[in-house]
Amino acid sequence: MNTASASMAENLRLYPWFKFAQSLLFWQAVWFLYFQQEVSPAAAIALYAVYDISVTLLEVPLGVLSDRMGRKRTLIAGALSGAVGSVLLAMGDGFLVFAAGQVLIGAGAAFASGTDSATLYESLAASGREDEVETQETRALQFSLWGFAVSAVAGGAMALWSFPATFWAAAVAMLVALALAMRLTEPPREQTVGPTIGQIGALRAAMAQPVLRWIFVLAMVMYGFSHLPFVFGQPFIASALADVGLGDETPLVSGAVSAVMMWMSFFASLYAIRLRGRLGLTGILLLAFGMQIGLIAVLTLTQSWIAIAVLFLRIVPDALSHPFKMGRIQPLLRDEVRATYVSMQNLAGKLAFAVSLFVAAGAASNVAEMPYADIRAILGWYVAAGAMIWTGLALTARRAGVDPAPPPPRT
Repeated sequence: MNTASASMAENLRLYPWFKFAQSLLFWQAVWFLYFQQEVSPAAAIALYAVYDISVTLLEVPLGVLSDRMGRKRTLIAGALSGAVGSVLLAMGDGFLVFAAGQVLIGAGAAFASGTDSATLYESLAASGREDEVETQETRALQFSLWGFAVSAVAGGAMALWSFPATFWAAAVAMLVALALAMRLTEPPREQTVGPTIGQIGALRAAMAQPVLRWIFVLAMVMYGFSHLPFVFGQPFIASALADVGLGDETPLVSGAVSAVMMWMSFFASLYAIRLRGRLGLTGILLLAFGMQIGLIAVLTLTQSWIAIAVLFLRIVPDALSHPFKMGRIQPLLRDEVRATYVSMQNLAGKLAFAVSLFVAAGAASNVAEMPYADIRAILGWYVAAGAMIWTGLALTARRAGVDPAPPPPRT
């Protein structure tokens, strides 16, 4: 094995561990409790908005930067940004410090968006192993889910002692991710077009491909349906905790609920490749989207414990779709727009979801606590829209060429 091949093999060995360290968000299940304690509930909501806006504004510019500056430097910048942001939040002293931490954490997520998968694919391509992309994406996703699950439980337990401790632990995890990113070797990339204007042309060429447009739409709507339970699922969980007298254990229970979601997705990912082989690419992607719609339909029909049990399945559709979406689009993208395209796809999903929430907010009653009747009505419209989009995607999948043509027979 020559030096270049050995470097790419090392990238492939380190990459899943980078994703694991990147996913150790010990604060994920308690951040709101911490913020409302240190500032106020209203400020906590505003701080989430600061994070979300930061990611949204930086998503595409940092994707372009990755395609121009290189993968390794971008991943290093993302891990460093996440570490500094976590430290600021752990030290939090007033709204402005918290806001600065949220901006840096958002920037860290934006730096990694698209760049991580581009690093993986380009390392595989340089090793002549492009056909492993789905397997390697699935493996990386499993490491991520493992990290999310472990840190959710550990973070919930830490929060019983100290909320800031969860952010200190996350900062250490980001420093580990930084060390791993620094050990990566920049994968070789082909630059067939010039800067900016050439990149725009390359993006137009990408969007001219029907399969990329089809997956773009699918990814955009699946982002929204994945986050609907996060937005509207809280009343179900809060009510359940109150009914069984676990209000004082909210941090630990919240962490446990998040962990169950991740572990169920992890186990689903173990069978994802086998299921993809049986159903085909179109089949498994439509199954994943259909599961999301079905989950929202259950929340629409009942607010009983059954709805909470179904919420445990929230991340399973991602486990059944993300590796295969990335595996299909990466070979079709040029190196100079690989991260930019994925960043644009993520941005479109965030913006479409935000617009839909603004529309939904206009249909809600002006009361202190959203009644279940309002939740049911809003989610009902989402289910109807999702069913229409699912049908459109199913009818156009063959024409778009979603399932790749089988390889020619060997002679």
